[in-house]
Amino acid sequence: MPEPGNSQPAFSGSEAITEVRLTAARIRDEVHKVIVGQDDVLEQVLLAMFCGGHAVVEGVPGLAKTLLISTIARSLSLGFSRIQFTPDLMPSDMTGTEVIEEDKSTGARELRFVRGPIFSNVILADEINRTPPKTQAALLEAMQERQVTVGGVQHRLPSPFFVLATQNPIEQEGTYPLPEAQLDRFMLDIRIGYPSEEEELEIVRRTTEGTAPVPQRILGGEDCLRLQEAVRQVPVADHVARYALRVVRATRIDDDDPKPAKVREYLRWGAGPRASQFLVLAAKAKAAISGDLQVTPEHIRAIALPVLRHRIITNFNAEADGVGADDIIRSILDEISVERGETARMLDAATR
Repeated sequence: MPEPGNSQPAFSGSEAITEVRLTAARIRDEVHKVIVGQDDVLEQVLLAMFCGGHAVVEGVPGLAKTLLISTIARSLSLGFSRIQFTPDLMPSDMTGTEVIEEDKSTGARELRFVRGPIFSNVILADEINRTPPKTQAALLEAMQERQVTVGGVQHRLPSPFFVLATQNPIEQEGTYPLPEAQLDRFMLDIRIGYPSEEEELEIVRRTTEGTAPVPQRILGGEDCLRLQEAVRQVPVADHVARYALRVVRATRIDDDDPKPAKVREYLRWGAGPRASQFLVLAAKAKAAISGDLQVTPEHIRAIALPVLRHRIITNFNAEADGVGADDIIRSILDEISVERGETARMLDAATR
């Protein structure tokens, strides 16, 4: 679970919501100077960043996954590093290494740590599934602990810190699929699709005429931490939080609670408690970006797919019948109702 930033006290109430919404809109405007369309993908990346979480973006080659992330990074006054993951990438290539340094005046030698590209605010982990498990594990510590360990010494990473990774879902030759434990550390699994015909026409025009525009820098590190704290202050009623829990718990087949038919038939493993945390937190960011003063069930539903799709494991029956994780999540959302508890009714009565 990402930790709240240790920045200046966040503003509160409607002022905070307005600031988050306007900042997101300004970043969108700057990114759209370079990127055509992909509004949902862009919003989901911003949701992860405003929550202090990490995201993996999946899509076939040529859909501007790398360009989208690097453009977002250029719209922020934050450090940015792109790490191209390859089969020969070693953990030290990413985290840094110790070198022997000699003092020419005294002849004394000592070890000095040379920081790697992971010591930045926004990390583009390009084609993350093309590097061996040893290097993937080193990234896992950085993502979860916000630190790296070299030579038995822990080195803290800068704050804010985001890992935005890309994956190609169709070309699996020479890849090392991420284990479920590491996938679970990503707050969102974002799917990017082909542009529409009009969007593709605009892409062709922009990329074959003149020079590419440069986005302006919108957000600094302290501002980013302050907005993350503001997102966490967005209120969520008990009945909405319980709705999020019921959606997540409906994916678990090892209890006696009633399950949708597709869950019983097609799921092998369900989502853990981290999914519940991220679902509520992402819904808070969704509400803030939308300009809403509190989380509603619609915000939960809007963000359920990218939060849950990489946390559930389908079985052989699902593969045989062509049923994917998104199909199962949609069936859960269709069947799980929003039940308002006594606390919510009392709150409603108090506000009348």
